[in-house]
Amino acid sequence: MRRLRDPQSGCPWDVEQDFRSIAPYTIEEAYEVADAIEREDYEELRDELGDLLLQVVFHARMAEEAGFFEFAAVARAIGDKMVRRHPHVFAEAHERDAESQTKAWEAQKAEERAAKAESEGRRSSVLDGVSAALPPVTRALKLQKRAARVGFDWPEAREVFDKIDEEITEIKEEISSANRPDALEDEIGDLLFAVTNLARHLSVDPETALRRTNAKFESRFHEIERCLAADGRRPEDCSLEELEQLWQDAKITLKTAD
Repeated sequence: MRRLRDPQSGCPWDVEQDFRSIAPYTIEEAYEVADAIEREDYEELRDELGDLLLQVVFHARMAEEAGFFEFAAVARAIGDKMVRRHPHVFAEAHERDAESQTKAWEAQKAEERAAKAESEGRRSSVLDGVSAALPPVTRALKLQKRAARVGFDWPEAREVFDKIDEEITEIKEEISSANRPDALEDEIGDLLFAVTNLARHLSVDPETALRRTNAKFESRFHEIERCLAADGRRPEDCSLEELEQLWQDAKITLKTAD
């Protein structure tokens, strides 16, 4: 990376990059790691982990050029953090079961966030550290988990169903009224937030669930396209009723194939 970033003999594209321009690639590579895991393609996982590692190296090199830190400091920092957050392994603490360790981990993170807030001269919040750059569903899930730790949560999943029904009613009312785009957007957001909360209460990761549904939709739609192409047709040549029947047929075909 040092050679790639050399202003005289390096790659012009690499030389032109900065933290902001590279950040989208870092996010993309993390998603490609998750995709390889979902498909259980471990040879590709190896390659994708290499691509993700390159992103870390790229950022670290730019930081070193700016005099902020170097790659070794990144490795040291995460090593120190893992030791600090695992006293049951590296020190004298005795939380050996997963639940106790999770509580200890969260307590340690909370202490670190509070110390950071104090050093910055501001009041700490339970919601500190939930990055605004996270995908919206993931961020919603993290915000809900943080609030739940201090008791701001529904005791049971059935109460979340009531909230979902309430949000759907509000969407219908908004559609029936002035149909203000901003207000409708707010109500749709409230519904998505409530559904995310339901997934959390049922111990389902909403990102994983939606990723699987996306893949399922994609495979079924491809099957519709394949069937139509065999007759020299395209989806846009069909009525909605015909497409719905093809959809149902695709569900049966793919389920049988599985």
